[in-house]
Amino acid sequence: NDVQIHKMRSEPWKVTMLYTGPETMTAGRIARAKSYIGSEPFMLTYGDGLSDVNIGKLVKSHAKAGKLVTLTAVKPEGRFGALEIQPDGSISQFQEKPSDSWINGGFFVCENRALDYIPEDSYNVMWERAPLQNIAKDGQLHAYKHDGFWHPMDMLKDKEDLEKLWKTEHAPWDVWNHFGNK
Repeated sequence: NDVQIHKMRSEPWKVTMLYTGPETMTAGRIARAKSYIGSEPFMLTYGDGLSDVNIGKLVKSHAKAGKLVTLTAVKPEGRFGALEIQPDGSISQFQEKPSDSWINGGFFVCENRALDYIPEDSYNVMWERAPLQNIAKDGQLHAYKHDGFWHPMDMLKDKEDLEKLWKTEHAPWDVWNHFGNK
């Protein structure tokens, strides 16, 4: 493994890279990092989405809410038109690519106690299933609503679209350059 520093400026962060295996599900990956996390709140992301979410505001929202987990809620651009279909089959409403539902944007702030919701044998456990569902059931899941840029990278087309945007030199997620840190 090799880590390269491309600029002589650095943040006072600690980054630990941990190999968890190709078959381990999301909760299992988090559980395997437990010994590195410590007792302070920690952040996590899936790494397959790009956003201009303000991390400072996300952390403040989490602290103010006093919950175990804060997730970043986003409204993605719809990929398909939505239909409202009546019992007789007639369509009463058609919306082209609506974006009216909040979804999990994949950027989290967690208290250490959130790890207690992940079972010991978590190899096949998804963070989005029992752990987050139980945290929500217990009233300990908070949403930080992000109205800015967010885009998944789930398909080859997503990758191509994001690369085109990057080449314009106006990529919204490029916050380190947007704030004069070139």
